[in-house]
Amino acid sequence: MWSVELKILPCSPASPASPASPSRPSPPSSPSSLSPSILLLAASLDYLIGDPWNWPHPVKVMGGAIARFTQITLKHLSTPLSKRLAGVILTVGLITASGAIGWLLVRVSDRLHPLVGISIESILLASCFAGRSLRAAAEDVLQPLEHGDLAEARRRLSRYVGRDTENLSADEIYRAVLETVAENATDGVMAPLFYAIVGAVLTPVGSVPLALAYKAASTIDSMVGYRQEPYTDLGWFGAKLEDYLTWLPCRLTVITLGAIALMPQKVWGSCRCDAVKDPSPNSGWSECAYATILGVQLGGTNYYQGVAKFKPLLGEPIHPITIKTIERGLQLTRYSFLIWLAIAIALQLAFSG
Repeated sequence: MWSVELKILPCSPASPASPASPSRPSPPSSPSSLSPSILLLAASLDYLIGDPWNWPHPVKVMGGAIARFTQITLKHLSTPLSKRLAGVILTVGLITASGAIGWLLVRVSDRLHPLVGISIESILLASCFAGRSLRAAAEDVLQPLEHGDLAEARRRLSRYVGRDTENLSADEIYRAVLETVAENATDGVMAPLFYAIVGAVLTPVGSVPLALAYKAASTIDSMVGYRQEPYTDLGWFGAKLEDYLTWLPCRLTVITLGAIALMPQKVWGSCRCDAVKDPSPNSGWSECAYATILGVQLGGTNYYQGVAKFKPLLGEPIHPITIKTIERGLQLTRYSFLIWLAIAIALQLAFSG
C-alpha cells in the first residue's frame, strides 16, 4: 500500500571529455507520500488502543489552553464586544497553532528518521479519531445498567453529557447514551476523518494538520460554545465556525448511513423534515439519521442545571431503545468510518499513481 513513484528522466549522451557521474539513490519517501498506510495505521491504533487515559493527548493540551484563556478573559473583560473579539482570537489562534504544531512535529520527526515520522504522524492522527473512546464511553454507562445499578449508571453518564442525570430513569439513560453516540459520530469520528482525507488527498501538508485544526474547533465548541452566560459572547465565533466546518461532513455521514441501511431516501427525507427543527444545524441531522435507521425516537425534554429544555422529537418510536440498539448504532458508525477509509485510500492511490 505504500506507493513509491519512479520517474525516468530523459538525459543527454555523456560528453566524450567527461565521464557520466554515478547515479545517486533517491531519497526516502516522506510520510505525506505514504498517506494510505498512515490512515490505516491511525485507524488501527484508534480501534485497538484508543486514547489511553494517562497518555498525553492533543485534546487535553487544547482543553488546558482554552480553560486558561477563558479564565483570563472572563476575569479582565466585561463588555460583549471585547469578549467576542477575544473569542475570535481564541478560535483562530488555537486552530492555527494546532495545525502548525502538528505539521512541525511530523516534519521534525521525519527528519530524525522516516519510521519515526510515520509513527508520530499515525499517533497524532489516531488521537483525532474518537471511535474507540465513544464505544468505551457507551459501554462504561451501560455496564452498571445491565446489572441494575441505576445510581452508578447516572453517575457515569454525568461524565459524558451536559444534562442533569440525578433523576433519569433507565429508559432516559438509554436515550441519552444513544443521542451521545449519534451526535459524536459526526464531530468526534467522521468529521476528523473527513479533514484527514482532505489533507491527504488535496493538500501538500498531509492529514495531521487539518485533522488537528478541526479537532481544535470542535474542542472550543464543546467547552465554550454555549448560548448561556458566561460563554454567550466568548464562544459565539467558535460555535459558529464549528457548525460551518461540520456541515458538509455531517451531510455526507447521513448519506453514508442511509446507503448502509439501504434506505437513503427515507433517511434523507426524515432529516429534511425533522432535523431542521433542531437548533443545531448538525447534531439534529446526525441524531435523526440514527433514529430513522434504528426505528427509535430521540429528543424530548432534558434538564440542564434544573432548567427544562425541549429538543425536537426525531424518528418514530417503533422500537424501544435497548443495549442492542446502542450497539447497532456504534456498528453503523464503524461501518461508515471503514467506507470512508476505503474511499480515502483509493483516492490517494489514484492521485499518487
